[in-house]
Amino acid sequence: MSKLFPNAQPRTQAPYRFDIVGSFLRPENLKHARQQCACGDISCADLTRVEDEEIAKLVEHQKAVGLHAVTDGEFRRTFWHLDFLAALDGVKEVDAEKFSVQFKHDNVRPKTLKIVDKVGFSDTHPFLQHYRSLQALSGDYPVKFTVPSPSMLHLICTVRETHYEPIARYADNNRQLLDDIADAYKSAVQKFYDLGCRNLQLDDTSWGELCSEEKRAAYQARGFDLDQLAEDYVYMVNRAIEDRPADMTITMHICRGNFRSTWFSSGGYEPVAETLFGNCRVDGFFLEYDSDRSGDFKPLRFIKDQQVVLGLVTSKNGELEDKNEIIARIQEAAQYVDINQLCLSPQCGFASTEEGNILTEEQQWNKLNFIREIAEEVWGK
Repeated sequence: MSKLFPNAQPRTQAPYRFDIVGSFLRPENLKHARQQCACGDISCADLTRVEDEEIAKLVEHQKAVGLHAVTDGEFRRTFWHLDFLAALDGVKEVDAEKFSVQFKHDNVRPKTLKIVDKVGFSDTHPFLQHYRSLQALSGDYPVKFTVPSPSMLHLICTVRETHYEPIARYADNNRQLLDDIADAYKSAVQKFYDLGCRNLQLDDTSWGELCSEEKRAAYQARGFDLDQLAEDYVYMVNRAIEDRPADMTITMHICRGNFRSTWFSSGGYEPVAETLFGNCRVDGFFLEYDSDRSGDFKPLRFIKDQQVVLGLVTSKNGELEDKNEIIARIQEAAQYVDINQLCLSPQCGFASTEEGNILTEEQQWNKLNFIREIAEEVWGK
């Protein structure tokens, strides 16, 4: 029993008291194999074998560090989001003059998405095989799978894109687009469930942008009603997950950008808190709280019965935080949300793109050991 939190209890279902966002630093062997495959020096089958080998090692390392569910580290992806979204029916990845957002102090390879037909999700989507492979490599151990949130497709194609030209199906009919995207995700949720998935996470940077005064001003200047946009995105997520079975946990990670240890938006959750926390029916929120860019805990007053995974430990550098300061911040958050609705994780993944953040693999695992120790001290084993 915790002396600081006498009522704090361990948790045996996702999200866990000690949890992760999902991505891990890519081993050099994997990076090299991906480059060889891109150049035609090895086959796709050869690359898959290397991915399988490295994911198997990663799974064992996650088990050893004490995680309650393991991911594939997103080792089969180039980007955390584009790989999944571009494989949806009706969506095409295209080259761009620049990436759709500008990161502080760094540049991302210029790729974006375009909606060219009705959006859907089919049995040929490669992430279904990615899930099957992860499950096979993890054996009987629980797994967690991550995909971008449905709002990301809408945001990239229609909001960030300054020259959006809808196809005939969606011309003057944004609700049809929202419904098609949501229904594609509804199909995906069911297909992942049928394969055995019980722990699915939706990763989302749209809310980070809607927290940013700078980005809000820019979007408003272009004529967007940001309150309506927030309501639309909650509507999409709720529609997408409304038929999920009772034994399937679906969470959302809200991010402000994560590329080579940098970011693209800042701002507290207050502008979206009531709409998002009060109305979005996910089972938990993974929230960034590793710096003052994320604001204070007051917006958590709108949380209902969801779990809140506090991202108090940064994944952007390898320096360990002060344990007492992290525990003090958990105490502060517990003024707004019951201690047994709180969990702890890194603020984001360690490699949202294949380049990865600027820290070593040893530092990555040290971070997770550090988080586990705090979680055990606060909530028990």
